[in-house]
Amino acid sequence: MSKKGKKGFRQQGPVIRRGDQVQATTTDQRLLQGGRGSDWLHSDPWRVLRIQAEFVEGFGALAELGPAVSVFGSARTPKDDPMYAQAVALGRRLAESGYATITGGGPGIMEAANKGASEAGGVSVGLGIELPFEDALNKWVSLGINFRYFFVRKVMFLKYAQGFVVMPGGMGTMDELFESLTLVQTQKMTRFPIVLFGSEYWSGLVEWMQQRMLADGYIKETDFELFHVVDDVERAVEIILEDGRNGHTRGA
Repeated sequence: MSKKGKKGFRQQGPVIRRGDQVQATTTDQRLLQGGRGSDWLHSDPWRVLRIQAEFVEGFGALAELGPAVSVFGSARTPKDDPMYAQAVALGRRLAESGYATITGGGPGIMEAANKGASEAGGVSVGLGIELPFEDALNKWVSLGINFRYFFVRKVMFLKYAQGFVVMPGGMGTMDELFESLTLVQTQKMTRFPIVLFGSEYWSGLVEWMQQRMLADGYIKETDFELFHVVDDVERAVEIILEDGRNGHTRGA
């Protein structure tokens, strides 16, 4: 946790709390907590208005964004990690190719991709989320939105991207990867490119999917056509560009 976090700091949507104003739980925690009896009858209808407001805010801010790519990856990647440099290069090349870069707005891979996009003069988007252990958006974000609810934020990642590049990461990265694969597989979204960057990192997962999920009949061979595994920034961007040239679009 940063020094700022230790002092007590949390951004909840547009609201900033410090010191004794920091609440012990996040908005998502309070939404999902059980054991409240019938209290939800009085609180949840009002909560819907806040959720609606977050959708309206996100749609309004991103509606005229133009072509964009969502880049996912670990917040824990240090600046001296080779993957950090790759993410900077990716953000730069996306900007040079006319695409905005969308990340979660945090440190690590997200910061690196935002940095590359910003330094190249591109649009650098950060979609932040209220978490108990993270601070505000990184300094390379030129268009930022802070969300209270994970599911609202996820819609923004999906709705305004023409492709995904997924770099090495942890639980959150896996969540974003498999949600996108599921939506494309089930045709909830029109097919668009999903790029897994870093074959050394992703090869074990792909092998397990082949040996267990495919072998046991839980997925089909054609499901492996839903994503590409690459090690080169130029190739990752070319996959995005090829898809655009082929006229592929995705559902809103």
